[in-house]
Amino acid sequence: MLTIGKMANATGVKVPTIRYYEQIGLLPDAERSAGNQRLYAKNALERLRFIRHARELGFPLEAIRDLLALSDKPDQSCAAADAIAKRQLQAVRARIARLQALEVELQRMVTQCEHGKMSDCRVIGVLGNHELCQHDHAEESFTG
Repeated sequence: MLTIGKMANATGVKVPTIRYYEQIGLLPDAERSAGNQRLYAKNALERLRFIRHARELGFPLEAIRDLLALSDKPDQSCAAADAIAKRQLQAVRARIARLQALEVELQRMVTQCEHGKMSDCRVIGVLGNHELCQHDHAEESFTG
């Protein structure tokens, strides 16, 4: 059995996050010691490693919940897991496209700045007037 601190050290996941994952049902409820300390079995450690890796790949919590449920049924087809991964891949590709467009816009702003006076600064001007941008990214940067 592992304490929550040992789980955190073994996975790099912070203690409050482990508690949160337990609270929302991604991790099973921990057993408790006589001193009311959380104690986790080895399978909880493996599950937490799975969650952490999925989060590093950008999967939202609901997709992780679905993947965990699928992994609990080893004899069924992996088509549903493939579909979840494909949706995540599409989301990553869309995010990359938005970031590339933002990179182009930022590079254009910096290149057009002539290092003159603040009253003529292209960076300040573009940030103050979205119409000077060549790409409409106002909402995109807030959704990612």
